[in-house]
Amino acid sequence: MFLNAINWHSEAWSRLTGELGALPHALLIRGQQGIGKLEFARLLAQALLCESRGSRAEPCGRCPSCNWIAAGSHPDFRELAPEAQQEDADGAGDRKASVWIGVPQVRELADFIALSSHRDGYKVILLQPAESLNPNAANALLKSLEEPPPRTIFLLVTHRPRYLLPTIVSRCRQVPLHTPEAALALEWLKAEGVKEPELALAMAGGAPLGARELAQDETYFEQRQAFLRAISQDPFEPLAAAERLKDLPLERMVGWLQRWSYDIAAAHAGSGPRYHPDYQQAIRSLASSLEPRAVTAFHRAMLRLQRIVHHPLNPRLAIESLMIGYARLRRGDAS
Repeated sequence: MFLNAINWHSEAWSRLTGELGALPHALLIRGQQGIGKLEFARLLAQALLCESRGSRAEPCGRCPSCNWIAAGSHPDFRELAPEAQQEDADGAGDRKASVWIGVPQVRELADFIALSSHRDGYKVILLQPAESLNPNAANALLKSLEEPPPRTIFLLVTHRPRYLLPTIVSRCRQVPLHTPEAALALEWLKAEGVKEPELALAMAGGAPLGARELAQDETYFEQRQAFLRAISQDPFEPLAAAERLKDLPLERMVGWLQRWSYDIAAAHAGSGPRYHPDYQQAIRSLASSLEPRAVTAFHRAMLRLQRIVHHPLNPRLAIESLMIGYARLRRGDAS
C-alpha cells in the first residue's frame, strides 16, 4: 500500500508511525517542493483515520474511513489550501482566485474542532502549503494550535518554513523530509515514463515529483528553450528580448533567471550547472565575463522577486524591468 512516490521517505514514515498513538497535536512537515511531502502527509492522515491498519501502520485501503478519504468526503478530515490551488485541481473558475489561505477558511475549523469525532477516533487537519497562510489567518490558526481537543492532529506542509510565524513553528514538531538521491529519483522518473528525466530532474532541483509535473506540461520545455535562447544572445538587447518573451508566464521567467544566475555563480566556484546541464558552455562563457559580486546580487534579487511575483503587476512592464535588470548583470552592474 505504501505509495511508490514517497518510498524515499520510508525512514521518516517508520519513525512517525512507530508512535502513531502518541503523536503530538501538530506536525510541521518541511522540505523541498516536489519531493512528495503532500503525498506523505495525506497518507499519514489516512493512516491516523484508518480502522484496520496493517503491521507497518499503513492504511488498509478497504475500511469505511479509507474509502471516505479516497472519495474526499471523510467527516473527520479537513484539508486547507489556497483557493487558486483548489480551482487549478478542479479545472474551474474564471475569477482571480486567492493564492493565500484566508481567515474565513481558518475560522471554519473552529466548528470542526469543536465537534466530536464521527468514528470515535482522530480528527485530522492538513494545511498546505502552510506558508500560504496570510498574516491574519496565521494568527487565527494560533488559537486552535495552542490547545486543541484530544485526538485532534494538525499536519502543516511547508516548502519555506522561514516564512512561517515563529509562534506557529514553536507549536509543532518538525518533520524534515529530504530530497532523494539522484539515482533513486531517476529510476522512479523512468518508471513513470518521463521523457528526458535527467533534464527534468535538473530543472526541478532534484525533486522527482516536481520533475514529473514539469514533464507533463507540454509547454514548459518549449518556453524554457525560447527564454534561454533569448537571454543568451550576444549582444543582448533587453527591450527586444522583452518583446520576444512578452507572452511567457512572468513567474516562470523569474524562476528561470534565478536558476540561471545560480548556475553562473556555481561556474565561478568551479562547479557544473545544477539546473541547466544542456547550457553548460553558455553558462561558463558568461561566468568568465561577469563579476561574482554582480551575479550574487542578481540572484538575491530574483529570490526576493519570487516572493511578490503573484501580486498584481503589469506583465509587460515587469518583463521589461526583468530584462533591463539582466542587461545590467551582463554589463557587470551589481546595483
